[in-house]
Amino acid sequence: MKTLLQELKISILLTVVLAVLVCGVYPLAVWGGAQALFPAKANGSLVVDKDGAVRGSTLIAQNFSSDKYFQPRPSAAGTGYDATSSGGTNFGPTSQKLSDSIKAAVAAYRTSNGMAPGAPVPADAVTSSGSGLDPHISVENAAAQASRVAKARGLTLDKVQALIAASTDGRDLGIFGEAGVNVLRLNIALDNAAGAAGPGAK
Repeated sequence: MKTLLQELKISILLTVVLAVLVCGVYPLAVWGGAQALFPAKANGSLVVDKDGAVRGSTLIAQNFSSDKYFQPRPSAAGTGYDATSSGGTNFGPTSQKLSDSIKAAVAAYRTSNGMAPGAPVPADAVTSSGSGLDPHISVENAAAQASRVAKARGLTLDKVQALIAASTDGRDLGIFGEAGVNVLRLNIALDNAAGAAGPGAK
């Protein structure tokens, strides 16, 4: 009986110690380290405008439909860009719905950006990402939208192209993936440059 009580005491003590370490000390250490080393990323990679208002996160796309904004990839997340319903269309390559939606998106993209009927359209401009929340568009997609945005804002094309370059993230470690333009960061930079109201006026 004495041995059983001793083992029970040790088991309870170990459980308490591990609970404190794993559920208290370890999470606190990770949180503290993250806040000290990369606070912006640890707090959601939030984007703040010149007035100090939080406009969103560089990790999650938002819908922009006005001509004065660069527009993100199409989204199938919920009703569109819904972070609580992340997901793609789940249409296969033989899906007629997918084919029809892409054709319609291509036509709309060419029209809104003043492109010739047969002009090539960047694939990411007419297809949604797997998450529906991809915050980046390709450099080619941004370049195709630049003239429309410059005209809508009364800015020079050179100014808009400079802002695109400043909002472009390079390849991971310089070799993985492709360069991408962060749409939210770019649109806020446009608002800051033009003194506009902000991405709330979509």
